[in-house]
Amino acid sequence: MKCEKINSLNRDLVNTFIKQHWYTTTMIIRGKEIDMTKVDGFYFRDGQTIIGLITYIVYNNILEITSLDSLRENQGIGSELVETVIHEAKERKLQKIVLITTNDNINAIRFYQKRGFDMAHLFRNALDISRKIKPEIPLIGENSIPLRHEIEFELFI
Repeated sequence: MKCEKINSLNRDLVNTFIKQHWYTTTMIIRGKEIDMTKVDGFYFRDGQTIIGLITYIVYNNILEITSLDSLRENQGIGSELVETVIHEAKERKLQKIVLITTNDNINAIRFYQKRGFDMAHLFRNALDISRKIKPEIPLIGENSIPLRHEIEFELFI
């Protein structure tokens, strides 16, 4: 199992994974649409099956993680993908890495803090704005928590 970079040869495989796990290829972050078929990233696969994927965009000397999926929990896949992105940001001499998660995503909140990311901003009621763009975003999220806010994490590198 090795970490592979998304490129034109594996883009269809990655896009299929995104559609299967996010039900769409459009992500809404801070009220802006992101076309997930065009983001950069890395993945792990077992044979022809992707078992972990991290995607990101780069702007203003910042790398923003747009998604992270690990289909085999507690095996270090997510951690390795985050470390790979940190390495990528350092190679590009970027200033920091940011990401957004929602208030219901307790696992992500714990995961990123354990890896040195810090909460930087709370966007109160951000999901109300996102639902105007993407109405299928549910009202209730993980652990039956009302899905309302976005939390931005950052890691200076």
